Amino acid sequence: MTVFPLPRTVAPARGALTGVAALAAVICLWSSFALTTRALESTGMTMADAAIVRFGVPALLLIPWMPRTLRRLRGERRGVLALVLLAGLPHFLLFAGGAHLTSAALTGLLVPGTVPLFVTLLLLARHRRAPSRRRLTALGLIVAGVAASAVLTGGPGGPGGIAVLLAAGFVWAAYTLGLARTGLDPVGVIAIVALSSLIAALVLAATGAMPSHLFTGGIDPGAWGAYALVQGVGTGLLSTACYVVAVKHLGSSIPAAAGALSPVLTALLAVPLLAEPLTPGLAVALALIATGVAAFALAPAGATQAARNKGIPASDPPPAPNIR
Repeated sequence: MTVFPLPRTVAPARGALTGVAALAAVICLWSSFALTTRALESTGMTMADAAIVRFGVPALLLIPWMPRTLRRLRGERRGVLALVLLAGLPHFLLFAGGAHLTSAALTGLLVPGTVPLFVTLLLLARHRRAPSRRRLTALGLIVAGVAASAVLTGGPGGPGGIAVLLAAGFVWAAYTLGLARTGLDPVGVIAIVALSSLIAALVLAATGAMPSHLFTGGIDPGAWGAYALVQGVGTGLLSTACYVVAVKHLGSSIPAAAGALSPVLTALLAVPLLAEPLTPGLAVALALIATGVAAFALAPAGATQAARNKGIPASDPPPAPNIR
């Protein structure tokens, strides 16, 4: 007689708990990126200093993977590689510049919140395929939230700061499309982006194109160490690893939708940590964009089988490794 062992019920529960714990870590790490970038001025670091630390840590830690990654670049298309490299220094400078002009809450809200909108627009321009009706509704909420942030929220940067953050969201969306077409694995992507961004930041700092305290000796080792831990190790490496674990145990929809909680956490923590007020206008924008992002992640993509057969991708490429 053949005996079929009964599946254990403990393993799925453990897997779910592991996935939830990993997802909670991801949300906290994403939030810490916006908060620490906004608090950059208080550390005495310039944008060039922050970029050197931000990309230097993962570049050094991933040295063993560099030779393999550089070899695989020989077969990479230049256009795709250019899109992938946008996730490094270009995105960081836009993100940090927007954070300087606005607030941590708006930074953590507008940049990730508008990526689904820009990805959809880019795919529509390239493949002429509209998303599903439910996703159009979700995108409408995101657009309404962006408009609310421009009209109802104040700040020293005004519309200019919001425009910089929208540009950062657009750059990340372009990177996401490049990521869907690259032949590099996630570790290779992080390695080449970190290495190229570190080299570019060092050149800009050494030539005086960007101010830096690194070459003048006026640095605070404590501030640099804390920043390296939070941004270099935390958002640069751990957030990617935790997101992979969360998707493995929970599927892709739940982590993608739960990402909408990161702006909420950022806005709440910015009140005691950075003394930023949670205004009614910001609350309205936060509710609209967070709801839109969650609805977009949970709604069907709307790609037909005929479109897939023609090689047209869905309106949501695979989640991009968080190398911001």
